[in-house]
Amino acid sequence: MKGNFWKMSLATALTLTGVVAAVPQKMVHAAILKEPIKRVQINCLPGKSAKVWTSYEGGQLINFQAKNKSKWNVAETAVDRKGRLWYKIGYDEWIQARYTEDLEEKEAGSKVDKPAATRAPKKKVKKAKKKPEIQSQAKQPVKPAAPRPVVTKPVQVSTKPSKTRPSTVPAVTSPSPAPVPTGPSSQRAQAVVNLAKSQVGKGYAWGGNGPDNFDCSGLVQFIYSQVGGVQLPRVTTDQVKVGTTVAMDQLQAGDLLYWGSVDAPYHVGIYIGNNQYVHAATPDQGVVLQVISSYFYPCVAKRVIQ
Repeated sequence: MKGNFWKMSLATALTLTGVVAAVPQKMVHAAILKEPIKRVQINCLPGKSAKVWTSYEGGQLINFQAKNKSKWNVAETAVDRKGRLWYKIGYDEWIQARYTEDLEEKEAGSKVDKPAATRAPKKKVKKAKKKPEIQSQAKQPVKPAAPRPVVTKPVQVSTKPSKTRPSTVPAVTSPSPAPVPTGPSSQRAQAVVNLAKSQVGKGYAWGGNGPDNFDCSGLVQFIYSQVGGVQLPRVTTDQVKVGTTVAMDQLQAGDLLYWGSVDAPYHVGIYIGNNQYVHAATPDQGVVLQVISSYFYPCVAKRVIQ
C-alpha cells in the first residue's frame, strides 16, 4: 500500500512538471501591434555578439549575429521547452532574452532622482553691483583727439630696371572632387553592379569602409558613392530610410536588399540580377556573391537610383 502511494505521488509530480515545462508563453504577433512590444539592447561581454536563430524551438543558426550594445525592436516573445525566454527581433530571427536588457527599464532607472542627502548644495552666486560713478563716466562724451600734422616726403623714382625674382612659394591648389555620374539611371545601376562584382573576394572588417575591407553597410556606401551617384548614410538603420520600397518580384539590378526588421535591419546587400546579390557577409566569408534563398530571405528592398 505504501509503495503504491509513492508511485502515485511520483506520477502526479511528473505529470504536473511536464505540463509546466511544455506550455509555451502566449505569442504576441506583430501584425496586431501598432508599436513593438519593447525595445531591448544586446548586453554581452565586450567584443561578443548574440547568436541569431530562425526559430525559438529547433531553429537553425544564422550567419549574422546581433552586435553588442545594438538596439532592437521586439515583435514577439516565446518560451521554449527548456523554459528559456526568446525575443523575435526580425522577419524570422530570434535571440535569447538573457543576452539583452530592457531599454525602458534602463532609461527609467537612470532618471530616478537621488536622495536629498546625496545632492550637492547649490552655491549662491552674488551678482556684482554696478557702481554709479563708472556709469556716469561712461555716459560722458569723449572729446576727439587733435589731428596730427601729416609730413610727406618726396618720392625718389629709380631709373634702374627692376629685377623680379621668381616666387619660391608654390601655388596651393585644392584637389578637384571625384566626378559623380549623372547619366541615365540604367547606366548608373549597371556601374554599381560591375563595381560590386569586382569587390568579391575582399575581406570583412567591423566598421570597414574599404577599399580592401568592408562591413555590409560600408560596402554599399562605398559603391554607391563611387559610381551610383548617391551619397548614402553609413549604417543600415539609416540607409533603409533612403529610396523607394519595391516588391521582391519587381527587383532591378542596383536595388538594395535588407535583412532583419523593416525599420531596423541588421544587414544589407546589392541586388545584381538573376536572383543574385553581393554583400559583405562575415569575417570568414568576406565579400561574396550569393543567391537569394527562402532560408535567408530579405525583409524589404529599396530602389535608390531613380
